[in-house]
Amino acid sequence: MRIIFMGTPDFAVPSLKALVEHHFDVIAVITAPDKPAGRGNKLLQSAVKAYALSQNLTILQPTNLKDPEFIETLRSFQADLQIVVAFRMLPEIVWNMPPLGTFNLHGSLLPAYRGAAPINWAIIRGETETGVTTFKLQHEIDTGSILFQTKEPIYPEDTMGTLYGRLMHLGADLVVRTVQAIQENNYSPLPQDLKGEYPIAPKINREICEIDWNQPSEHIHNLIRGLSPVPAAWTTLLGKHCKIYKSSLEIKYPIPEDTSTQIGEYLTDNKKFLYFRTGKGWLSLEELQLEGKKRLEIKAFLAGNKL
Repeated sequence: MRIIFMGTPDFAVPSLKALVEHHFDVIAVITAPDKPAGRGNKLLQSAVKAYALSQNLTILQPTNLKDPEFIETLRSFQADLQIVVAFRMLPEIVWNMPPLGTFNLHGSLLPAYRGAAPINWAIIRGETETGVTTFKLQHEIDTGSILFQTKEPIYPEDTMGTLYGRLMHLGADLVVRTVQAIQENNYSPLPQDLKGEYPIAPKINREICEIDWNQPSEHIHNLIRGLSPVPAAWTTLLGKHCKIYKSSLEIKYPIPEDTSTQIGEYLTDNKKFLYFRTGKGWLSLEELQLEGKKRLEIKAFLAGNKL
């Protein structure tokens, strides 16, 4: 079975690696073009390209997925199956090309959390379970028939970073399982419920990352977890942009009964704690980064920044 793999970031690498290590015939890898990065604008290759080069795999980096020359090149590979993991939206002429179609790996239990940022939003919404799904591509994004799913708990201490790491490898196992099932014609696609009310996962932007202190402490805590380490929730502190990487609902040090701290204001002893008053309760900030400075745990932060 001739396979073409499409992916770009590190999330896709374990899936490609698993296919290679299980001796599937990956005839080509399609990934994003190299991008200039850093002060010197040095071209930076994707994580998928780096791995593909290490395995001497054929690599394509089209800038336009509808370009006739790219389409002809793709057709010349005569692939039986295409696999997409963290790539961009495909035109129908691409996803409908192979006889066995194209399937995608998504970081949620579809139909919940369709969209660009399923891992972030599952934590932000306070979910206690998520997972990974493989599904056949069709016209509307993330709506194709489900092939297989694997569930994964979300622990109270999880951040986007820790959950991302687990789902990345869980997804690789599911990709291999899906390819094996397709190869053996041993699967039953399940159409998604397109009419039900399910949470969605839109792209994360700067506005979403800004902390609204009018929200309850638990909601803000989940926002911080769901955006850590990137892009990170933020607020304004000492008149500067301040990223918040870690918080806690536990208030270790007593709060004076006569405090006049209002919602959105902070309380600190300038040594051990920094508490923010929220719309419901208090939230302890544990790790932050003031604009232009290093990321620090709270005690080190307070030692260098008198509030």
